[in-house]
Amino acid sequence: MFDLNAYFSALAALSLIALAGWIVSLVKRDVSIVDSLWSLFLLAAAVVYAVRLDDTGPRAALVLVLVLLWAIRLSVHVTWRNHGIPEDHRYQAIRRNNQPHFELKSLYIVFGLQAVLAWIVSIPLLAAIASPRDLAMLDVLGIALGIAGFLFETVADWQLARFKSYENNRGQVMDRGLWRYTRHPNYFGEFCVWWGFYLIAFAAGGWWSIISPLLMSLLLLRVSGVALLEKDIAERRPTYRDYIARTNAFFPGIPRAAGGKRVSA
Repeated sequence: MFDLNAYFSALAALSLIALAGWIVSLVKRDVSIVDSLWSLFLLAAAVVYAVRLDDTGPRAALVLVLVLLWAIRLSVHVTWRNHGIPEDHRYQAIRRNNQPHFELKSLYIVFGLQAVLAWIVSIPLLAAIASPRDLAMLDVLGIALGIAGFLFETVADWQLARFKSYENNRGQVMDRGLWRYTRHPNYFGEFCVWWGFYLIAFAAGGWWSIISPLLMSLLLLRVSGVALLEKDIAERRPTYRDYIARTNAFFPGIPRAAGGKRVSA
C-alpha cells in the first residue's frame, strides 16, 4: 500500500526539520549538525506515516519502536561525538568548493539534500506501517537482521569512542574489536538495519520499496560513507595503508597477513 498523502506529508515535515537545522547551522557556522539530524529525519517520517494513515497494520508499533531506538541512539551518539570540535573536514571541503554564499547554498546542498534522501529511504517504513497483512516469518528475519545491525553499529561506535578516550591512542588506527574485521563496522551495521527494514516491508507486500536499501547501500559504499571517508585518509594517516591491506573495507572478514593470506582471529 502506498499512500501519497502520507508520503508527501512526510516530505513537508522533513523539509521543516531541515530548515530549522539550517538556521541553527548559520548561528554555529557548522553544517556538521546535519549528521545529528539524519536519523531524526527518518524517525519523523515514520511518525508522520503512523499519524497520517487512516488505518495502520500489525507492524506499525513494531516499526515505530525499532526506528525510535535506532534513531535516538544514533543522533545522541553523533551529537556527543561532534560536541566541541570544529566542523567535520568533509563539510569544510564542501564549504570551500561552494563559495561564495555557501551559507545560503547549504540550505539545499546539505540540509535539503539530506532531507530528500531520508524521504526516499523511508519508503519501506511507509509500506510496513500501512500494510494490513499478518506478520510472517520474513518479518522475523527482518527484525533479527535489523536488531543485529543495530547492535553491530552500537558496539562499533562504543569501541571506537573508548579507543579514542585514551591519550596513547591519539593518531593511531583503531583495528581492534569489530574494527579488526571490517574498516567500517558502523556502516555495515547501518547496512543491515535498512535491509532488515526492507525485509519487513517485503513481508508487508512492499517489495517495490527496494529502492531504499539499494540507495542506502550506494550511499554507504560509494558516496558519503566508505569512499568519502577513505578518499584521503591514507595521506593524512600513513599507517592506515597497512590497515587497508589487511582488513576488509565493509563486509566483515578474517584479517589478512602482509602477504595477502588470512590470519587467525
